[in-house]
Amino acid sequence: MLAGSAIAAEHSGTQEEQQACTPDVFRLCSAQIPNEDRIVACLNKHMAKLSPACRKVMRGDSPKSREKR
Repeated sequence: MLAGSAIAAEHSGTQEEQQACTPDVFRLCSAQIPNEDRIVACLNKHMAKLSPACRKVMRGDSPKSREKR
């Protein structure tokens, strides 16, 4: 569900990453569903409006994202 971050390579992310961003996707990017590339682009565009948990995921600050670096 979730360009520029480690999540972009796999989009869907872990279940925890999906849970962090699902509310933001529905709030900010619902028109982009189900296109994951467009959702990622939309979330990146609205980075300042994301919840802190989703912002961490999108920036690649989540533990799983760090493991993949």
